[in-house]
This record gives sequence, structure tokens and C-alpha cells, in this order.
Amino acid sequence: MNPVGITITRRATVLAVGLGLVTLSACGSSADDAGSGGSGGSRTVTLVSHGSFAYSKDVLKTFEKESGYKVKVLKSGDAGQAVNQAILTKDNPQGDVFFGVDNTLLSRALDNGLFQPYAAKGLDKVGAEYQLDKDEHRVTPIDSGDICVNYDKAYFEKNKIEPPKTFDDLIKREYKDLLVTENASTSSPGLGFVLGTAAKYGDGGWEGYWEKLKANGVKVVDGWEQAYYQEFSGSTDGKKAGGDRPLVVSYASSPPAEVVYADPRPKTAPTGVAEGTCFRQIEFAGLLSNAKNAEGGKALIDFLISKRFQEDMPLNMFVYPVVEGASVPAEFTEYGPAAKDPETMAPEKIAENRDQWVKSWTSLVLK
Repeated sequence: MNPVGITITRRATVLAVGLGLVTLSACGSSADDAGSGGSGGSRTVTLVSHGSFAYSKDVLKTFEKESGYKVKVLKSGDAGQAVNQAILTKDNPQGDVFFGVDNTLLSRALDNGLFQPYAAKGLDKVGAEYQLDKDEHRVTPIDSGDICVNYDKAYFEKNKIEPPKTFDDLIKREYKDLLVTENASTSSPGLGFVLGTAAKYGDGGWEGYWEKLKANGVKVVDGWEQAYYQEFSGSTDGKKAGGDRPLVVSYASSPPAEVVYADPRPKTAPTGVAEGTCFRQIEFAGLLSNAKNAEGGKALIDFLISKRFQEDMPLNMFVYPVVEGASVPAEFTEYGPAAKDPETMAPEKIAENRDQWVKSWTSLVLK
């Protein structure tokens, strides 16, 4: 998610989902690290995540002061890469909590026994629609966001072309060689976009759609940061990098990120969202199965769904909170409201088809 970041967590560092815009540094001290390493010994708790996880330092310090734990953060690439790495190291994990597995990859993590059950304090305030593992509590919902095609307003105004609005629009001639997306096998936004097309066109139609999209010049890169910050002409960093693709698979919350982090702030967002291309993403955190500091990990997960952290997320990771009553900043409603009718897919259907769909997509689009 990014976020949702929406990580958009300038989501992935303006946004990531997740657009994550704040650079993260590991927190902790060598003295605090010198615990026994058991669940009650160490006063350091380690969070493993994708590269888009971000927060306000004062919010984290409040948790550290109140809980007595120091937090260390280890970040690793895009969400897909981070999940794969966590699975490979599950017997000797890098940390205690993993944040950033989303609904597109959830079954892979659960089927590989990545997490141990924990019913977080405050879970009763998390919307039921986000609790995709509510019977076993192996993961806790943290945020949501929409994976959508973003467009560079200036490009379309200059060329007197209407921006695309739907999946169908993207295969039209006027949008040839304009779209960049992420690799579905390594990137959660890329996978989410593929799942969005599968939800839209069904089992018998999504491959035909991608054949047309490939013929229309879609470009595929490894991850969100490369797509958004190097290839996309509408982002601030993309302009600096000479990006020449005015369409990119990103997040509905990317436009407000472009406004919030601009200096000076523009009156309107320089980018827009093709609302008929959106897929709803939910990100989760889980207590790793072989966590050395399980008690610290539980406390950290409780903190992630506290109202204080939930209200801190939107302008750091550009994702939406999942806790009832958590407020959303005005910039979201003005520049990047959530999609009104995003594509969705049942976790069971994703679990049943994801690997084969990715394999088929790879063969069809990358070869």
C-alpha cells in the first residue's frame, strides 16, 4: 500500500501500498539491544517493512516512552520483494513484526506460516471490511488505499487530449506509448493493477486486455519508485529525471502528496487519477512466527492501530486509516479522495489464481 500509500508513501517516499515521503531511520540504542533476546528480555523491537513505511518521530517517541521499548526499522524494497525476503528468512527472521503485506500477497504469507496469531488491542475499532483474517488473527489491518492510474495534467492539456478515465481508455490509440506500470511479480502496485484488470474483465477476458495494452506500448519496470520517480513525467522527481510517460500506475493519494510536499504549494494538484482504473488495497502487520521479542512485537502492533498512529499515517504514507473515528486530513478530500467504486476481489479468489495469473502475465507481457 503505499502507501496507500499509499508508501504516496513518497508511496512509495511521496507516497505505497503501499507514497512514503519521510525518510526513515532505525531507532534504538546499543544498551537497549543487550537483552536476552527472548520475548521478555530485549527492550528493542524490530519492525521489518517495505521501503515506504514512514511516521512522525514524535509519534514514535511517544510509543517508546509509554511502552519502554525502542523501535528499530528495517526496510527492504517494494512490498513484493519485502514479503518474499521475509518468507525466505522466516526461520530466523530479521525482526519481530512485519508491516506491508497487502491483500494481493496475503495468502502467500499466510500459506508459508509467516505469522503467529495475535488479536491486537483495539481491533474492535477496525472496520470489519478490512479484517480479512478475523478468525485466526494472524495479521492486523493497518491501512487502505487505491491503486490507480495517475496522469500528468500538463501533458494532456498541452497536447489537447482528454486524460483516460477507465481501463478501456488505456488501450485506445491516443494513449499509445504513454503508460508505465510495475512488474506484477515484484511489485504490489503492479500486481494490484493486474488484479484490477482481472476483476474488471474476468477470467476469460483479462489476458486479451493485456495483449491490447502491450500492443499499445505499455512499459513495465521493476517497482513503484522507478515508475513514479523516474519514468512518470507528472511527478516532481520524474520531471527532474526526464520521465516521458504521462501515465503511471500509482495511488489515488499520489496527487495530494504532490501538493503537500511541493514548495511552494500549488493551488491544484499537478496530477490526476483515472478513477475507472482503481483497485482497493489493504495493508496488514503481523507478529513474525519466530520473533525474538514477541511481547514487544505485540505492543508495537497495538500501537499501529492506535488512533494516534492512524491519524499520523495519511500525511506520511498517504494511505487511509482503518480505525473508526480516525480523522483524515483535508488535503485528502480536496486533492485525492478515495475511489468511489474501486475494483475488489475476494482473498480466496486471489489465493486461488494469483500465482498462475502472474505466470501468465509474465509470459504474455514480458516475453
